[in-house]
Amino acid sequence: MSFVLGRNADREDGPSCRLGVYRALDGSDGAALALDLDSPHAIALVGKRGYGKSHTMGVIAEGLARAHGLAPVVVDPMGAFATLASSADGEPVPATVVAEPTVAPASLDPRSWCTLLGLSPESAAGSLLWRAAQAESTIDGMRTHIESTDAARAARRAATNHLRLADSWDVFDADGLGARALAGPEITVVDVSGLSAAPMNAVCRGIAEALYRARVDAAIDQLPWLLLDEAHTFFDGVAAPALETILTRGRAPGVSLVAATQRPSALPDVGISQSDILVSHRLTAGDDLAALEAAQPTYVGGSLADADRLPEAPGEVLVIDDATETVHAGRVRERDTPHGGESPAASDVVVRPDCSSH
Repeated sequence: MSFVLGRNADREDGPSCRLGVYRALDGSDGAALALDLDSPHAIALVGKRGYGKSHTMGVIAEGLARAHGLAPVVVDPMGAFATLASSADGEPVPATVVAEPTVAPASLDPRSWCTLLGLSPESAAGSLLWRAAQAESTIDGMRTHIESTDAARAARRAATNHLRLADSWDVFDADGLGARALAGPEITVVDVSGLSAAPMNAVCRGIAEALYRARVDAAIDQLPWLLLDEAHTFFDGVAAPALETILTRGRAPGVSLVAATQRPSALPDVGISQSDILVSHRLTAGDDLAALEAAQPTYVGGSLADADRLPEAPGEVLVIDDATETVHAGRVRERDTPHGGESPAASDVVVRPDCSSH
């Protein structure tokens, strides 16, 4: 018998993810701890580097991949989750890795295009870009639209040069990732580790918009789960409006978000306040502890930032479950697929003998 985080007492069944075990006061393992996958959730997963944050996201991803009726997508900025497609211990983990992701240009609204390319909508070039994004669904079409106007040559040149930059990122395609492609029977790992912040955000924005709109329009039956590692990178870029929409309005259409970060203080207030489940690994930075304490619900006695309350060892977690208004100390289980987030060590390097003199 296990306790299922995020599940109200009026529901007794439905898909869940095996998360780990309770952690007793003496450090020993207690009863099993699971995570509800039946209802939509907003989950904030925080912790300093090296204490298991990405590992925990991988455990949740394995559970999502094995569940029916869900469309889980991992946006992977560190290249750490491709191992979900590796052989697994026990039940297989169906996973697809997209190594060169693209999204439709129309997945960004006109304001987002201006933000993405650093153009003020009030500027001459920004105004041209805004109108082109309203009228066209491809970058070529947007360029043609701009060139066909009678605007000043300098403004047209500036707008088309910025579009040329966006085109050079190779992340825009009218046939890019859409909701139907992402709503298959497996988890989709979108590897954006080779991209800089702006194109990485553009891909995330396109995916988040596509999944949300598809559920609002009833275009897909599966319930999407969007998992973000290093989430502060996306909440600080053009992806932010789409992510905040999921946080504040995703429950009704059935869209879930798991946002993992080692810097909870860098998330907007909505990033934690709208989360119904908060999973905290070890934190030590003052700003991050303050962010955790600021989000503390009234039903939690004492301070979450107390040194004797927060986890100390890798894999240990403190979970605040708003669905049941309870707090749990736990230990996350081992991954069934290889963990891809370890940092390299110099001691692991094999030095080969120099054979050039032989």
